[in-house]
Amino acid sequence: MTSLDVSTRSSVRLFLATFALVFYGTGAAFVESFVNYPTWPLVGTAEFPAFHQALSARIIPFMVIPMLVTTVLTAFLLWLRPAPIPRWALWTALALQSVTWISTATIQLPIQFSLSANGLSLPLIDRLIFTNLWLRRVPHLLSTALFLWMMSLMLREATRAAPGPPSRILDPHGTAHRM
Repeated sequence: MTSLDVSTRSSVRLFLATFALVFYGTGAAFVESFVNYPTWPLVGTAEFPAFHQALSARIIPFMVIPMLVTTVLTAFLLWLRPAPIPRWALWTALALQSVTWISTATIQLPIQFSLSANGLSLPLIDRLIFTNLWLRRVPHLLSTALFLWMMSLMLREATRAAPGPPSRILDPHGTAHRM
């Protein structure tokens, strides 16, 4: 067994922080995708530029930065990973996260910049919603599912290693029995 095969407090804490940010990002992204974007056509044409610019400024600290930190932490996990987590799972998660970043940079940001510069455009919003679903939400959801699976590996290892009293069950009368 090498030193990389042993979980350290640091590796477990890093994984927990990354896990929390993955799920935070999933919630934020789903609100953006399934609540925010579909309601944009309801904003008046005259009000849309100011609305879009104000919203865009708020997305950076509450969604973009946490998701960027998530990707950086996922990369750090490649070097400081808990023992139960296979390296391939982290590479896969990082690849899925990279798909979302590449899509963001090459497809969604140009659409967002056009909406900011030119105002409301229903065809652009439709394209944003379509590409966002397939090129950001699907890979993001797969990465989230992978992190959930990795957490199950961590919990399985923790329950296997945890000392404790023998398990007991209660019968219908409330009497405890050893298992």
